[in-house]
Order: sequence, then structure tokens, then C-alpha cells
Amino acid sequence: MFTLWRRRAALMETTAEAVGRTIDGYLRADFPWYALDEAFTGHRWLTPPGISAEGTTEHGAVGHGDEPSVKVDDTPDTRRFTIVVSVAPRPLRRSTDGTGTIEATSVATAAWLAGSGLLSCTWPTHMERHLREDWLEQQTAIAWELADDLSGPGWSSLTLPVNGEPTPFRYRESEYGWVLAGTARGAHLGAYGRGISAYGLGLAVVKDIAAHDG
Repeated sequence: MFTLWRRRAALMETTAEAVGRTIDGYLRADFPWYALDEAFTGHRWLTPPGISAEGTTEHGAVGHGDEPSVKVDDTPDTRRFTIVVSVAPRPLRRSTDGTGTIEATSVATAAWLAGSGLLSCTWPTHMERHLREDWLEQQTAIAWELADDLSGPGWSSLTLPVNGEPTPFRYRESEYGWVLAGTARGAHLGAYGRGISAYGLGLAVVKDIAAHDG
């Protein structure tokens, strides 16, 4: 399962250059985007969206606070951010070339994207390269296993307002930060952060996603 999802995730990973401007992928999406609600008044930005091999927008994320960095001279503990991931709710479906099927998305998808997103911006920059690669492989596998077992002991329950309505999430903390995942109207949601507590956050549909670009 982990290997299959990594292959699918690789197909959906793209850079802003591959889809034109980052905002273009967001504007083409057929599902709503979520972010922290208006109580957050700080800096916001967009991550490059996940685009399928067929050119369909599958997921994206709105960042809040300090933009994460993995520069060796950066100090991770000083960065404070929350990143909200929105994932298109897709059923199990045939691939466009007819050679196979594409697995359905779920809350586990959002949890995996959030967990791997947290790892991508908090890994030990001063670790030797080959050790770092082993560490990332190991931690990424753990992140998938956790995402695939949201009812397990690695998670707890957390209720946050989404568009003003109490919404249940699955939540976990680690030394690198926190991750949560749930479902809202029209999208599966994931979020991760560091230096900003998840408790007390509120989420809402983004009214104008273009306002978050840049």
C-alpha cells in the first residue's frame, strides 16, 4: 500500500513551472480550498498544487506564518507555521489510458500528505546525507502506516470549527510538530504545523484563492 501510494503521489507532485503559475492549478480545481479562518491575520501563501498525470488538480495547501525552510543554516525551532491541505474527494476509478485503476482518496490521503509535508520541512539538516536519506525513508514509511490507521493509538480526537461548525479530526503530535486530518464539505482536510498550537484553530473555505498567491 505504501509503495502504491508513493507512486501515485509522485505522479501528482509537480512544480509551479510544470503548470504555469502556482495559482493556475488552484483555479482549475473542482473542489473547495480550505485555510485558517479570518482569526489568523498573518502571512499566507500557496504551495505548488498536486496535479495528476491527466492534468487534474488533486490537492494543494495554504500556508500560514513563516514559510518552512530546510536550509542548513536555518533553525527549525524558530519557524512558526500552519499548513492546511485540501484533497479532492475521488472515488476508485479507471485510469485514462485504461491500463488500471486509481485508488480513491480518503481522510488517510489527507493525513499522509500532511505527515509527509511536516517531514519535508523539519528533517535534520545537519545529518550526513546517506543517514538523512535512510531517516527520511524510515519516517515516511511510519507516516504512511499512521495515516492508514487513523483509529489506532497513534492518534487522538480533536474537534475544531470548520466554517463555524464543530468538526471532528484525528490528531497526533511528535517532536517535529503536529498533524491532523478530517473531512469537511467538498474536500478531505489535512493540516500540519510547528510553533503554532492546533488547539484553538479554526478553518474555513477560502473565498478568493487568488488573494493567497504570492
